[in-house]
Amino acid sequence: MEPILGGLTNLARLRDATNGRASSWDETGGNADFWRIRGGEQRTLAEIGGAGCVRHIWMTTSSREPAYLRRVVLRMYWDGATTPCVEAPLGDFFGVGHGMMAEFASLPLSMSPRDGRGFNCFFPMPFATGARIEVENQGERSLVLYFYVDYETYAAPEDGVARFHAQWRREHPTDGWGKKGESHTAAERTDAWRRPNLDGAGNYVILEARGRGHYVGCNLNIDVFERQWNDWYGEGDDMIWIDGELRLRGTGTEDYFGTAFCPARAFSAPYHGLTVYSGSDLWPWSGKNSMYRFHIEDPIHFRESIRVTIEHGHANDLSNDYSSTAYWYQVEPHASPSPLPPLGERLPRPSPGR
Repeated sequence: MEPILGGLTNLARLRDATNGRASSWDETGGNADFWRIRGGEQRTLAEIGGAGCVRHIWMTTSSREPAYLRRVVLRMYWDGATTPCVEAPLGDFFGVGHGMMAEFASLPLSMSPRDGRGFNCFFPMPFATGARIEVENQGERSLVLYFYVDYETYAAPEDGVARFHAQWRREHPTDGWGKKGESHTAAERTDAWRRPNLDGAGNYVILEARGRGHYVGCNLNIDVFERQWNDWYGEGDDMIWIDGELRLRGTGTEDYFGTAFCPARAFSAPYHGLTVYSGSDLWPWSGKNSMYRFHIEDPIHFRESIRVTIEHGHANDLSNDYSSTAYWYQVEPHASPSPLPPLGERLPRPSPGR
């Protein structure tokens, strides 16, 4: 069939595709256009046969349960996969962690007004023989969910396209070696900043995958919860192994995420941004921070494997709460993913004063 095309350049080009939609519309014709998903319930949002591509997902949701965006799990399966190709807490998948919502706009993901409650995903998700998208409410209280899954179907699958994947991870706390609760002397600070990390030992791992594909970005969520000698988390360098070789090395966390000089306000752009900043004048960069970087124009290609990591502070000196969602495309079958941590290990740390 003709290639799966997207973007303004190809918008006028005719293609042989049939549109479809799965949604929460009220089949009685009324206005109760939502699904109520009980605590502990799992529901299939879309099940599509044959060849096609999911082009857009929109959701909005509400619950009276705290941090419910970490309690609800989104999963996607392509072409009969026996383990999820996508598995992540709902809010984290759409770009912001900590069980929070925050208005931002990027090219593939957004949280839109009001108050970031409109979740959108524009990552294309092709499939050859079928697709299934489901949610599971692992909370105790019911969830109200409105959704669209917009897709195309084709007479035959497209050749040469990989399958979309997403994976959530967390390390709490990271294993930092730096002093806590006290200042360094000038000599100690100099020695600490000279400490080398040439092999990435102890780095926070954003993604590990095997097979052929390309990494297209992540969101990273850091909760700075303890005063340490160097409260600024952004000295951690990104290090990416491609096919077993450390090939891409960076200069700092804020640098990888496209900002500079210890950013202290929210910002969003098509491919990078800082969606949550919780610091104060008395304690800059404390509390919850969220950021994203999408490799849309510069995907990172791998033929056998990829390992995407980042230091937690210079040479991994800081102990904080790190979580992330990685996004990538690869040829199936994918390696068995790491199990999603149980609910108790996913819930965010309470914010001070709560």
